[in-house]
Amino acid sequence: MRIRSSALVALITVTLTRPVHAQSIADRYRGDANRIIDAALKDSTAWNRLAEMTEKFGNRLSGTPALEQTIDWVIDRMKEDGLQNVRGERAMVPVWVRGDESAQMVKPRIQKLPMLGLGGSIATPPDGITADVLVVGSFSDLTAKAAQASGKIVLFDVPFSNYGETVQYRARGAVAAAKVGAVGALVRSVTPNSQRTPHTGGMSYDSTVRRIPAAAITVEDAEMIHRLVDRGERVRVKLTMSAKTLPDAPSRNVMGEIVGSEKPDEVVVFGGHIDSWDVGRGAMDDGGGVVVAWEAVRLLKRLGLKPKRTIRVVGWTNEENGGRGGQAYRDAHKGEVEKHVLAIESDGGVFKPQGFSFSGSDAALDLVKQIASLLDRIDAGTIVKGGAGADIGPIVALGVPGLGLNVDGTKYFWYHHTEADTIDKLDPNDMARCVATMAVMAFVAADMPDPLPRASTETR
Repeated sequence: MRIRSSALVALITVTLTRPVHAQSIADRYRGDANRIIDAALKDSTAWNRLAEMTEKFGNRLSGTPALEQTIDWVIDRMKEDGLQNVRGERAMVPVWVRGDESAQMVKPRIQKLPMLGLGGSIATPPDGITADVLVVGSFSDLTAKAAQASGKIVLFDVPFSNYGETVQYRARGAVAAAKVGAVGALVRSVTPNSQRTPHTGGMSYDSTVRRIPAAAITVEDAEMIHRLVDRGERVRVKLTMSAKTLPDAPSRNVMGEIVGSEKPDEVVVFGGHIDSWDVGRGAMDDGGGVVVAWEAVRLLKRLGLKPKRTIRVVGWTNEENGGRGGQAYRDAHKGEVEKHVLAIESDGGVFKPQGFSFSGSDAALDLVKQIASLLDRIDAGTIVKGGAGADIGPIVALGVPGLGLNVDGTKYFWYHHTEADTIDKLDPNDMARCVATMAVMAFVAADMPDPLPRASTETR
């Protein structure tokens, strides 16, 4: 049958103007993606390596020998894995030392209160602070009770709603309490579930307000004190803390690469933060984020999948109490930011992956969704708009498209910043799926003919 010339021209025009990526990403990379997924799901190296790292070195607060020893170990193992350009890049980090600490209810009876000082808090006097407790349920409740606060320890008994909202009491509670004359601040641990385990985390001071010590107590004890006060009991607590802040110290972002075959100066960077709080072993937050990215690169290398662009895995330092690693990475690579085609971060635990949150242009979002469709077979292909992560935040702010790994976070805040953050909370199969998810996304983004469109080309 003969096709009329006008119809033929129209057919050719549609074919030539249709976006190449829209036609071909899934078809072009499905075979590679399935190879990656199949290999990852048969391999428990990620879980085993995380167990070794966290149990060999323990928790890794910035400024501690344990963190630097861990970084040395990662460098050695990355070299053994055959990664390229393995190195540590210097970053100066804050140093906060917890010291000895305790809390005790002394009225209406004697009871030890499990507690954790908040990161950055000052110490109490050597003999501690003993004061009556004023319980409040919000910042506005504190304002309403301001006349009662002078000379007291303010307890913020605020139930967990979501992390973004509830963490404000941990971060800003000491400043708010000091403004109304309190001598100390206690916060109900930021968690939806508790087994009388306190949760630490960062707090901040305001230079215009007197600094007072701040600590977290358990959900159970915050609720108990609240009920006692509601019954008309006088609750009195002794708080003792010897925390101190030392001068900044050198640390490093640790990294290794698969150098691109055609465009080695263009980079997909991904990873997590290598530091942790000084409790637990930092398995979930965020040793797992570093290890799944590291294992993803090792897996690609083992499968012989060398992308056109460089894939760089990074363990950023000092996310927990300063964010200096992400800032140092931005500063060290500022001249190359335009060559960063994508940044990916895992810092929400390495539970069963669901997909990613994305920050960037709408055009890039469309392509990322197409890549993510390759992960539908393991239910990890959902892309939503949102923040990408704290460590990649500094370069995302300069226009680099960013992705944050989303997982089933049902239990994440049960263990977050506690002694319970240990390897047994993680499932090897879930971690393997995280490896597959990170590897597929990083590989395809690094291998596509064209880089993802930058946010700078559109209205941000």
